[in-house]
Amino acid sequence: MIIEDQHYDLIIVGTGAGGGTLAYKLAPTGKKILILERGSFLPKENENWSASEVFRKQRYQAQQQWYDQVGEPFRPQTNYWVGGNTKVYGAALLRMRERDFEEVQHQDGISPEWPLKYKDFEPYYTEAEKLYLVHGRQGDDLTEPPRSETYPLPAVAHEARMQQICDAISHQGLHPAYLPLGLKLSEGAEEQSDCIRCKTCDGFPCNVDAKADAEVVGISPSLKFPNVTLKTNAKVVRLHTSPNGGEVKAVEAEIDGQSHFFFSDIVVLACGAINSAALLLSSANSSHPTGLANSSNLVGRNFMKQLITTLVQLSPQPNPAIFQKTICVNDFYWGELGFDYPMGHIQNTGNILEDMIPAEAPPLLAFLARLMPGSGLQQLTARATGWWLQTEDLPDPNNKVRVEGAKQYMDYTPNNLEAHDRLIHRWMDVLKVVDRMTENSVFSRGIYPYSNTPIQVVANQSGTCRFGEDPKTSVLDINCRTHDVDNLYVVDSSFFPSSSAVSPALTIIANALRVGEHLIERLNKG
Repeated sequence: MIIEDQHYDLIIVGTGAGGGTLAYKLAPTGKKILILERGSFLPKENENWSASEVFRKQRYQAQQQWYDQVGEPFRPQTNYWVGGNTKVYGAALLRMRERDFEEVQHQDGISPEWPLKYKDFEPYYTEAEKLYLVHGRQGDDLTEPPRSETYPLPAVAHEARMQQICDAISHQGLHPAYLPLGLKLSEGAEEQSDCIRCKTCDGFPCNVDAKADAEVVGISPSLKFPNVTLKTNAKVVRLHTSPNGGEVKAVEAEIDGQSHFFFSDIVVLACGAINSAALLLSSANSSHPTGLANSSNLVGRNFMKQLITTLVQLSPQPNPAIFQKTICVNDFYWGELGFDYPMGHIQNTGNILEDMIPAEAPPLLAFLARLMPGSGLQQLTARATGWWLQTEDLPDPNNKVRVEGAKQYMDYTPNNLEAHDRLIHRWMDVLKVVDRMTENSVFSRGIYPYSNTPIQVVANQSGTCRFGEDPKTSVLDINCRTHDVDNLYVVDSSFFPSSSAVSPALTIIANALRVGEHLIERLNKG
């Protein structure tokens, strides 16, 4: 056991969208800040852009085993690097819709009201878009919430085939929009652009640091300040409280096989919704017998990860677009004529590449690939356009993270399935029209292999430590401080009362900036 002799003003555990952004916000204060990250810096290497290494061999995925609700082990698709999961995210940075913050009736139940509303987050969304270099265009998406400022950067342009698809969607009375993306991109001034619009973006690490991830825009700038210290390969395993349980006194981390104890006035968890909950549960003591900050018995409960389907549009016409991830559609977000319940959000995936198919492809596409070896497989992927379909899943206290001894469990049963199925089949109908408009062939009937993401896909996790004003029905207060422990905060997606149907990254970032303002005020008072 090693007792660190330095005392910090604040410790941040985790460097992803929440922790990396908070570090950026607090670094200029001059306060003594320690950042603990269980991973290391993701190496720059040729394998960053190898579909075989990234998807088939899972080179950058955590070497970890969790268990489902019946005790079956699985390897979660999560990433422990400086920058967290943002190192391999698709950089789609969307605001939640204004109505997402209200109580919403879904077919399978209620999406609860948030204690803060869109207007409370809007200034921080604006700040987040500037920090993460978000490209977009206002006015195309009818569900887009009101904005105090336009997007900081112009939309990422559609390549020719993507524009053709976009036009065919519009012809059906729908409103495809430019997908908001966080990229270090200067179109028309390529010599000044870090982003080269490559085919390996969504799901890949960026070899040239052109993706606006939490390392590039958060941690790296923070480390330029002498008051900020980062320790990598430091897995936090337990939080130790004062005898009465009122505050965290020490953070215990494993480094090189030894236990290190770090001390600070304030501790902030940003480990991701699953791991932050697991850490709180693993830190149970006599003052908190069911887990730290768990007097409500809600730590780990109401886990959400959205219903996500990968759908592949196969057309006889090749899709030569190098960067395909530029379109999103929200016309079915709140439902459609004859179905008055929310259905969800649609956006492009990154390019479908040959070496992805054995590991990531829908079963039908994988079957077709086996029938088309060699150049046939290349012809198949050359005609593919990928889509993500995302539907909100609803908070359920039985969907939870739990810890038993050394084992970490994720009990999860999907809900809101009929609304999601309706979105899938409605989008197939749209794509059939797209193909009929752009082709004159038998393929106009449509071949659209799809697959739902299994339990190990936890990219859009949220909800395990919901925030609110009542300690009996929430874990965190509206500033994301735990009700039970005065100096303990959580700034990842744990705080979400509902998941919405858009990717959560921008809301995590905006909230970290919001909580950062509160923490600056508290640190200055101290």
